[in-house]
Amino acid sequence: MEDEAGKRDWRRHPLVRRLPLLVLLALGLWWWKGSDVPERELVWWLEGPGWSDIRALDVQVKDSEGELVKRVTLTFPSGPPASLSVKAELAAGAYEVWVFPRAQHGPSLPPRVEHLTLGTEDLRVERNLRMAGSR
Repeated sequence: MEDEAGKRDWRRHPLVRRLPLLVLLALGLWWWKGSDVPERELVWWLEGPGWSDIRALDVQVKDSEGELVKRVTLTFPSGPPASLSVKAELAAGAYEVWVFPRAQHGPSLPPRVEHLTLGTEDLRVERNLRMAGSR
């Protein structure tokens, strides 16, 4: 008899009855706070010689602590266009953008690292990008 009474007691506890509501509130708060990060468009204008041989670009965006926050691999069967666009949800702050070009033949070329500082109003950022080693 005591075991049955003990089982009933925890089910009638006020916290247990409110638990589904508390879980929904926590989930809603998490979703609401996560939606503050705007989607930004990073546009890279490819300048200088050497781009016509490129068939793929691996673009990695890292935050100020070096954590990878976005990675995109772009492929081009007949060479890249004049500009590239990458969309990512990024908070305002400092970032490094690593661009790894890959030619059709041979090893990967040295990466190009660009430093990027985003303000709250920077929803579209345009930058010029040259091949590593070209001036």
